[in-house]
Amino acid sequence: MKVTRTDQQRFQDEVVLKYTDVIGEKLGGKVLSFSDEFFAKAENLLKPTAPIRDATRFVHTGAWYDGWETRRHNTEESDWVVIKMGVSSAKLIGAEVDTAFFNGNHAPFITVEAAICTDENIDSAKWDLIIDKQECGPTQKHFFVRDEITETAYTHVRLKQYPDGGIARFRLYGKVVPIRPSDINTIIDLANVNNGGVVQAFSDQHFGSADNLLLPGRGHDMSDGWETKRSRSKGHIDWAVIALGDKTNIDHIVVDTAHFRGNFPQFIRIEGTYHEGETAPPLDEGWEIVVPQSKTGPDHEHSYEVQDKKAVFTHVKLVIIPDGGVKRVKVFGRVAH
Repeated sequence: MKVTRTDQQRFQDEVVLKYTDVIGEKLGGKVLSFSDEFFAKAENLLKPTAPIRDATRFVHTGAWYDGWETRRHNTEESDWVVIKMGVSSAKLIGAEVDTAFFNGNHAPFITVEAAICTDENIDSAKWDLIIDKQECGPTQKHFFVRDEITETAYTHVRLKQYPDGGIARFRLYGKVVPIRPSDINTIIDLANVNNGGVVQAFSDQHFGSADNLLLPGRGHDMSDGWETKRSRSKGHIDWAVIALGDKTNIDHIVVDTAHFRGNFPQFIRIEGTYHEGETAPPLDEGWEIVVPQSKTGPDHEHSYEVQDKKAVFTHVKLVIIPDGGVKRVKVFGRVAH
């Protein structure tokens, strides 16, 4: 295993747009245990929002921090936190460790380990080293990428910091390994992140991240949907390209505008294509109309039947006209064989 430190743009292009943050809070990732969280809670590591700082805010233990911070003078080799993934399992490729606002109290070094276990037998789990010992600096993002994805699909993760200190956010990316129904004719949502869906490209995500489109459920407010900035030019459109979890015969598609009441798109259109490989398909060729331009409304699940249910697609492109917010896209179909 070789781990390379990289920059944010390369990490975005080579990791974020190809894989999924499998431990994030919005996907259901959960802190199960930790060695210490005296100054700031370990659960903050998984927040989907960027860390913040209020230098005037103090709590019983001292200065308030939006992250995970342990006591000084750790007598053990490291402090640690164990996290259960929000997906059934995943093969792992890279990590982001953000020490934002931790300066003089940041974690000097980290490692990332992973295991296959249940919550009940985690104490006897065998931990594999995923990211070897890497140095961290104060108040900055650190991006680490393996030279190859793990062969094993893991269920739990352990982040260690040496010997102690603070980390604001932790992201761990990988390829989701879903549990497929035994009946191959079962219709499932193959855009859902739990079934392997990934947003590979988008035009804009000014107010809300495009990967929110693939989360389960209908969310809790506008913050966990996809929303673009207001357009001011004639003929403007926004779009998001979604890699489906498998080759798919699409049955119907649901576009949900839950909580978007004055800022939903006026119209949507959905296109599909068949494209092999890990990169997003070209935007200007090979696409066919799956759902023709259709009017949408506020705070509503819009369902669209697909006419050709035998066509095979690997990707869909949601086009919103001219701009606005969408909560979820669900692409229901059968895995093509």
